Amino acid sequence: MPYFLGIDGGGTKTTCAVGDATQLLAIATAGPSNIVRVGESQARESLQQAALQACAAAGVAPQQISRTCAGGSGAARPELAEIVRHSLAEILPGPIEVVGDMQIALDAAFDRGPGVIVIAGTGSIAYGRDRQGRTVRAGGWGFAIGDEGSAHWIGRAAVSRLLRASDLAGEDSGQIAHSEFATALFRAWGVTSLLDLARAANSLPPPDFSALFPAVAAGSGDLPARVLTDAGRELAHVAGVVIDRLFPRDQTDSVPVAMIGGVFRHAPIVRQVFYNELRRVDPRTQVNPQVIEPVEGALRMARRAPAINGAAE
Repeated sequence: MPYFLGIDGGGTKTTCAVGDATQLLAIATAGPSNIVRVGESQARESLQQAALQACAAAGVAPQQISRTCAGGSGAARPELAEIVRHSLAEILPGPIEVVGDMQIALDAAFDRGPGVIVIAGTGSIAYGRDRQGRTVRAGGWGFAIGDEGSAHWIGRAAVSRLLRASDLAGEDSGQIAHSEFATALFRAWGVTSLLDLARAANSLPPPDFSALFPAVAAGSGDLPARVLTDAGRELAHVAGVVIDRLFPRDQTDSVPVAMIGGVFRHAPIVRQVFYNELRRVDPRTQVNPQVIEPVEGALRMARRAPAINGAAE
C-alpha cells in the first residue's frame, strides 16, 4: 500500500500529514521552517522533525512514503525549493514536490475548483483561481511594506497604538503603562516599560512583532479590539482585490472564499469583521466559516501527482 506525506511549512510552525490513498493517518507539528525567517539549519530541523513524528504517529516508516508534497511561504522560489527538497530527501526516498503555501491552501479549500483564499498567519496574502484556471494574487509583499492584517502587522500596530495612547494620556500615561494590555505586551517581549517596548520595536535586527499577536488576540478593551478590527478590514480589502480581478460582477453569481492561518483561527474579531466587510462590499461572496488547514491540500497534491503504481489520481 502506498503512503503519502504533505507538509505545510510556516513562519511559526511546520505541520505534516501522513495518509494512504484515501485516509488521513496522522498529523504532527514542529518548529518554523520558513527559510527566509529562520535560516536553512532551523528549517531543515523542523521539516525533518515534523515528517519523522508524523510517520511515527501513523505507524509508517519514512522509507514507505511513496510521494511528498511540501508547501511553504517563498518555497516556490527555485533556490529555496531546492533546500526544502534536499532536506526532506535525506529521510524520504520518493519524489518530493515543493510548491508555494498559496497552492496547498487553495487546494485544501477548493480542490481543483474556483475560489479565493486569504492567508493570515505570520504574513498575509490573498490568492484565487477562476473556473478557467487563471490565478491572481494580491498582498504578501513582506513585513516591511505590507502583509496587512497578519500577525506581524497586528503586533506592530498594537505597539504603535499603545505608545500613541501614552502620548495622548500625558500626565496619566502611567495608567497606560500599567494596564493589563501593556503588561501582556511587555511580558511577550521580556521588557518592563513603554520606553523599553519602544526600544525593542526599533532595534536591529527588527524584533518578532508576530510574537505579540497572542497578547493582542487575548486582550480586552478598546485598543486591542480596534487593532483586530482594522486587521479584519485590511484582509477583506486584499480579498476584494483578487475577487474583482477574477470574478467580474456581471458574469459571476457567487464567489467561494476561505480563511487560512492562525490570525483567523485565534482572533474571532478578525473573522467576524472580515466576513461582514467582505459581504458588505461584495454580497456575492460565500465565506466558509471554518478555518482551513493547508496541510490537507499538501497531502491531496502528494496523492494526486503523478500516479504511483495506479494508486493515486
